Parts: sequence; C-alpha cells; structure tokens
Amino acid sequence: MSTLTRRRFLAIAATAVASPSLAGPSPIATWKGRALGAQASMQLCGVSASDAMPIFMAVEQELARLEAIFSLYRQDSEISRLNRDGMLTAPSPDFLSVLSVSSALHEATGGAFDPTIQPLWRAIAHGASIKDQTRAKRLVGWERLQFDAQRIAFKSGMGGITLNGIAQGAITDRIAALLQGFGLRDVLVDMGEISARGRNAQGTPWSVGIVDAKRDVVQRVHLQDRAIATSAPMATRFGSAPQFPHIFGTMGEFPTRALVTVSAPTATLADGLSTALCLVPSHQSDDVLRSFKGAALEVAL
Repeated sequence: MSTLTRRRFLAIAATAVASPSLAGPSPIATWKGRALGAQASMQLCGVSASDAMPIFMAVEQELARLEAIFSLYRQDSEISRLNRDGMLTAPSPDFLSVLSVSSALHEATGGAFDPTIQPLWRAIAHGASIKDQTRAKRLVGWERLQFDAQRIAFKSGMGGITLNGIAQGAITDRIAALLQGFGLRDVLVDMGEISARGRNAQGTPWSVGIVDAKRDVVQRVHLQDRAIATSAPMATRFGSAPQFPHIFGTMGEFPTRALVTVSAPTATLADGLSTALCLVPSHQSDDVLRSFKGAALEVAL
C-alpha cells in the first residue's frame, strides 16, 4: 500500500489572524478541521465564538455531504461508486458542476488536464510494473466519460476518474457560498485551496503567502473576493515510488513546472488551473489562462 505525504504551499499571513484586541472591536471566530484528508480552516470576521457555533456545525455537516461525493477513500462516496460500477445514476449537482469545469479545462489544455488518469495514477502509486502501467494507460481517455443530469457513465475500456486536482477547490467554493448564505461578508476559507471574501479584521484585503519547498515565502498575494490555489507536483510523494511526482501526464509525462499558483474568481477554477499548468508547456500558459476570465498566474517555478 502506498503512502502519501502532503505539504502546504499557501500560508495565511499573521496579520490576518490577529486577536480581537489587536483587530479592534470586531471579533474573529476561527475553525480548524479536515477536508478530503487535508488540514482545513476558516476565519469569520465580525462573529463571536458563541454566534459561530451553529455556523461551524452547518459547515461540518456540509463537509460530510461533500466528502460523500468526492472522497476516493470512502467506498460509499459517489466517485467511488462510479469507479466501482462504471455508472452513477442521479449524480449530485456538485459532481456534475466539477465535471463541467473539468471538461472546459481538458479542452483548453489540449487534454493535459484529464481526471480519467486514475488507473495510471493507481498503478504508479502501487508500484506496478512497466507492463501494468502500459495496460493502465489504455484505460485513460476523457472522451470515454459521459455525463448528464441523469447519470455519469464510462464507455467500454475506461478505468476510473479522480477529481483530486480540482475537488478541494470545489469544496472551498461550496463552504464559502454556505457562509455567504449566513450573511457573512468577511471570511477566509481554507479547504486545501483558499477563498478570500471581503476583508480581514483590519479592514484590508486578506494576505496569503506562497511558499516554496523550503518554506520560504516567494510571493505574497492580497485577495478580496477572489480565490487562490497552488500545485507542487513533487510535494506529495508515493511511498512505493517516491521519485515520481503526484501530478503527471496521461502517458506518464513528468510535469513542466515544480510549483504553480493561480488566482481566479473561484477556487474550483484556481485549483484546476494550478494542476493543469503544471503539465502544459510554459509557452502555452497564457493561451490557457485567456480561456478563463479573471484567472491569473501568480507564481510559476
């Protein structure tokens, strides 16, 4: 069984987590937990700890619902049932929404972004032989995936999908929307990717640092009503193949960059683009970004 280790490449600036005494009269309620196996957190400005309790309970319930859709580690999740049975009837709107964005990313990147890479990903993660990896490559192909409001289905010869390159962003957006439904305007949601709504307790845009593998801040970005995501192919390692990046092409191609950070109107888009731009040639990045209004490349190493 392979093991994975994950590093975080986005750091919330210390000024964004000031205590109420430093931030003036506005209180800050904070929450920490996990989402899709990664550390997660939230900051709600202008909300007391007691008032935040029912909000945090609603967030945890929503995270449980989303895990039941996107988690590859839950056998009863929608994506796991799809991969097991080759078909999923009555898929959730959240699932279909992520597939729609994935389809747009697949087209814009000339096929570099392809969630059907799961069979090859699993083969490499479990230390499969070159022969078995070659066999797994034949099970990959976005054109073999069919989806509409009634069902998601694999065509013959397809092996499975993974949404790990975009699902954390989707969950981030869903939690941000939930908080907006509570009437909250100034929040920072970090579910593996970050959505910054409104302003921090000091009344300024939220500050997020982008760090490299040495944990040095390479750039600081100020966000307001915007999301940001970072992908670093060598940050997560396979226990059986630690030399292999966890982001690679459908034929096993190594990534073109070591770290990519993208900001965008939504965390779903930022997450998918940061993954995709690890794989496309650097001279094609601008063309890809132009396909998505409001998306910007913040860091590429």
